[in-house]
Amino acid sequence: MDISNNLLGDSFFGSKWFNPDYLFNQAVLFFQYLFDFNVDNSAQILAVYNTFLFFLSLFFLTLISYCAVRMFEIRSKENKHLRHEIAEYAHHQAEREKKRQEGDGGSKNERWIKTLSYLFSQHASDWKLAVIEADTMLESLLDQLGFKGVSLGDKLKSSSSESFRGLSSAWEVHTIRNRIAHEGTSFKLSQHEAKRIIALYEQIFRQFGYI
Repeated sequence: MDISNNLLGDSFFGSKWFNPDYLFNQAVLFFQYLFDFNVDNSAQILAVYNTFLFFLSLFFLTLISYCAVRMFEIRSKENKHLRHEIAEYAHHQAEREKKRQEGDGGSKNERWIKTLSYLFSQHASDWKLAVIEADTMLESLLDQLGFKGVSLGDKLKSSSSESFRGLSSAWEVHTIRNRIAHEGTSFKLSQHEAKRIIALYEQIFRQFGYI
């Protein structure tokens, strides 16, 4: 009988893992160990958790700050671009209105209206055409006034400040016209400078009622 019990205790079916009391005690010991571990390390775990939350919050705050700065920069650039577009549009409208007034109400001379259309063009090559056209008109004016000469330069040489008011201005603009003709595309002429030159032509033409 004792031999049978010993054999049964050492056999697979007699193992302690099939003993309910043993298994229950082992489970109690496991959960007690787990509870003791959590209690002993709860402060350390909480500190690690708080540190993790701190760096996570810092990351999101940095991200939000970066996005806010970028949004401010984008809005600032958009506003600057919008103000530039509005200024350009207002300037363009003012130029068109000035062109309309000078072309429709300021003169009935078709050649002068054509000159102004070149002047207020968006193409740089047309600004030179405006000067050339105005210079041709100046030569026609001198012909009407009776000045003799083969070229406009000759006619200006045959005149004087007493016989032709605005002679110095005529020489200035005619010299620029010659540079345009001789230098071609290498001669740079801004629209602002072209307007100044055409204004000198206009002053001469209006003195004689030519436009």
